[in-house]
Amino acid sequence: MRSVFAFPNPVNEYAARITAGLVVAVAVATLLTGWVWGLVALAIGFWLRVLFGPRISPLALLSVKVLAPRIGHAKLVAGPPKRFAQGIGAALTSAAVVLFFTGFQPAAWILLALLIVAASLEAFMGFCLGCVIFGFLQRRGLIPEDVCEACNNVTLRRI
Repeated sequence: MRSVFAFPNPVNEYAARITAGLVVAVAVATLLTGWVWGLVALAIGFWLRVLFGPRISPLALLSVKVLAPRIGHAKLVAGPPKRFAQGIGAALTSAAVVLFFTGFQPAAWILLALLIVAASLEAFMGFCLGCVIFGFLQRRGLIPEDVCEACNNVTLRRI
C-alpha cells in the first residue's frame, strides 16, 4: 500500500518547474475566464500529485515523460519539500473551490492569484516557496529531520 502513495525522492527540478509553469498557465486561464471547473481541475491535479507523485497527474506526466527529458540532464533535488509544496497547492485550490461554491467567489479568485504568484516563482525563477516553508518548519522541529535527510545535510545535496 505504501508504494501506491509513494512520492519520488529525489525529483527532477526541471520537471517540477515545468509542472509549475503548466499550473500557472491553467490558473491564469481560469482566472481570466472565471471558469470554476478549471479551479476544480487544479485542485484535483494537486491532490493527485500529493498522493501519488507524478504517476497519475496529467500535468506531471506531461512534464516528467515528455517535456523535461527534452531539456537533457536532470537536476535532482529532495522530494519531500516538493511534496510539501504540492500539499500547499492542494490546500489553496481546495479552499478556493469551497469558497467559490459557498458564495465567496472574490476570495476564491484571490487564493488563485496567490497560487499563481507562488507557482510563477517556482516556474520562472526556480524559487520554491513551499520548499522554503518546509525548511523553516524542519529547522523549528515541526517536521522531523529524518523526513528529509538531504534537507539537513548540505553535503548530501547534489548540484
